[in-house]
Amino acid sequence: MEEKTKVASLSVVSNTFLTLAKVVVGLASGSVSILSEGIHSGIDLLAAFIALFAVRESGKPADSRHAYGHGKIENVSGTIEAALIFLAAVMIIVEAIQKVRVIIGGQGGHVGDLGLGLGVLIMGVSAIMNLIVSTKLMRVAKRTDSVALEADALHLRTDVYTSVGVFIGLLLIKITGWSILDPIIAFGVALMIIKASFELTKKAFSPLVDVSLPDKEREIIAEVLKRYAEKFVEFHELRTRKAGADRHVDLHLVVAKYTSVVEVHELCDLIEQEINLRLHGTQVLIHTEPCSTRDEECPVEEGLTPSCQRCQITEVRGQKPEA
Repeated sequence: MEEKTKVASLSVVSNTFLTLAKVVVGLASGSVSILSEGIHSGIDLLAAFIALFAVRESGKPADSRHAYGHGKIENVSGTIEAALIFLAAVMIIVEAIQKVRVIIGGQGGHVGDLGLGLGVLIMGVSAIMNLIVSTKLMRVAKRTDSVALEADALHLRTDVYTSVGVFIGLLLIKITGWSILDPIIAFGVALMIIKASFELTKKAFSPLVDVSLPDKEREIIAEVLKRYAEKFVEFHELRTRKAGADRHVDLHLVVAKYTSVVEVHELCDLIEQEINLRLHGTQVLIHTEPCSTRDEECPVEEGLTPSCQRCQITEVRGQKPEA
């Protein structure tokens, strides 16, 4: 939890610096592509604050009002961040359209040499900083299975690509003198941001409607159950879902009709522990059921017939077997 909070705070600090730098340089140079990057970083700063809040809240233990924990706060955070990214793209497109009108109308809109120099410098610094911070964020996000941190990392990784695009575009403007490249680059930045927004929305929103775990994770659960197949008859009604970093699994386990409660409990504990070992943060709920009413359909201990097993159990309990 402390590691998640620290890396989220690092994102807030880096985004604050880059937002201020890009906006100042963008306004000073008149470059809409630099200004669009400033708007993008400003949205990322807001998203970083949301991610910081989300990781702090999601780490709180379950309580009377949130019996299943606070994990879905991270999914809400990721969905909001995706919406903010899309908003940034719309704002960039609007700015780019206005810049195109100004250039076509011959009313200026050219980027000066000083603006180009500062722009190239800040875009280079931005790309390097965001690459470092986003890599660290993604590493911690994968290790802790944090949707909020992954969303923040995707924001910054998008910034890396767009900063590099603007960097190259500004160099081309300096070489060719074609100022129209500036809003064209901004359009390209906006399209990349929209793509990132769409992908993030799918990832963050799905758990809010209790979509099942990915096939790969469901296969892991099935593999664990197969390891103990000799100790039960079958399983069914397997249901899975995810809330933030927490996974929830419940299923019905059919056991031999006269298996003792202690044995069933121990079997369930083994299954739960192994699933949690292979899929960290998984809460497993197992409902056990007796097998078919016909004794001969139930698995029995080696060397005993169904009826002998039935008698043995009832005799141990001091009860008289039913006729």
